[in-house]
Amino acid sequence: MGKKLYIGNLSYDVTSSDLETMLSAHGTVQSAEVITDRATGRSKGFGFVEMDSDEEARAAVAALDGQDHGGRALTVNEAKPRAPRTGGGGYGGGGRGGSGGGGGYGGGRGGGGGGGGGGRRDRY
Repeated sequence: MGKKLYIGNLSYDVTSSDLETMLSAHGTVQSAEVITDRATGRSKGFGFVEMDSDEEARAAVAALDGQDHGGRALTVNEAKPRAPRTGGGGYGGGGRGGSGGGGGYGGGRGGGGGGGGGGRRDRY
């Protein structure tokens, strides 16, 4: 097991300091961070804690997973590495033309880019 833990289903008023205090009973906490929304600064209800050793991380999971904290059952497990981002998002919404007809430049308009005013002409 890795030393970095995911702590989920946190009450929205839990701070990074609270998270550190909560886990320090199970070992040395290297870092503790409650994840917040960039726009509002409000907690997203989960965070990450890095323990000093794998053994301490295991002890924290065993002691806290499923336990009630602030009226909520905590989810505590080993943090999974973030999956690499693939396409999508941003300005085009990603995945151009790959959704079966339609999309792209004039595809699916009155005979595939020809008649009906479709095609690339409307771009210039």
